[in-house]
Amino acid sequence: MPLLRCLLVVLAVVVASAGLALAELNTGGAGWQVSPSPAPSTGKHPCLDNSPNMTEKTGGEAGEVVHDYGGLECYVTGSRRSGRAIILVSDYYGFRAPKLRQIADKVAYSGYYVVVPDLLYGDPYTDDPARPFWVWIMAHSPEEAAEKTKPLIAALKKEGMSSVGVGGYCWGGKVAVELSKTEETQAVVISHPSLVTVHDMTEVKRPIEILGGERDTITPPLVVHQFEHALDQNNRVDHFVKIFPKAPHGFACRYNASDPFAVKTAEEARADMVQWFDEYLKQHGEFQLQ
Repeated sequence: MPLLRCLLVVLAVVVASAGLALAELNTGGAGWQVSPSPAPSTGKHPCLDNSPNMTEKTGGEAGEVVHDYGGLECYVTGSRRSGRAIILVSDYYGFRAPKLRQIADKVAYSGYYVVVPDLLYGDPYTDDPARPFWVWIMAHSPEEAAEKTKPLIAALKKEGMSSVGVGGYCWGGKVAVELSKTEETQAVVISHPSLVTVHDMTEVKRPIEILGGERDTITPPLVVHQFEHALDQNNRVDHFVKIFPKAPHGFACRYNASDPFAVKTAEEARADMVQWFDEYLKQHGEFQLQ
């Protein structure tokens, strides 16, 4: 299956470079399909649009980098004394993205200890033409990343965290979904996910919130509603689905800071994520970590 997923991603990149859109398949999964569309002028895969400015000034970082936290390098922010942790999993551009760290700091202000792990192991996508996306992605399996997150969760639990939530963006959304199939976490939130399938939703065991964008061509609204339908049939978990109007892929973590509408949308997505975690990490006691 990992090989099949890689091949699907390769196909997606070829399609995007040809100036064609990515849409959902009619086979019940968030797969790839060729259809005419006004593709971005850059010709990039939609997951790579509006790449982060790694030198962007966001007002400083409240946290710090820990070099070995459950075997991972992590950006950590907030108080350990909160007793509740949130792991935020990055998109393809990795844990150093300034806006992602800014989001982590703001979530920490809501009363959480927030950890942003480097699940790409110092190898984020860099838009380097010498290493095309389809070559890079084959070295970064979200399923493997989910397994590598488990020791981090164990370390948080050992430090006294009574509840752990996972939020994921794009590629990180798939990592979060894989963890939601286990007893490792109490709740998950995925924003504009990539590589997630309808079948994944049938295996989810923890409360899940899905935040999609109306103009997301990677996981478009039709696919998000297929996720919702599958979750409706999955009586084991609570779930919530929301589509943000006019929002493209990446709207929650790679927004244009000079666009007031984009900033407002991203802030609303963050607030929705925090509200979900407040409900299941702070208020609910029935989903205790094993």
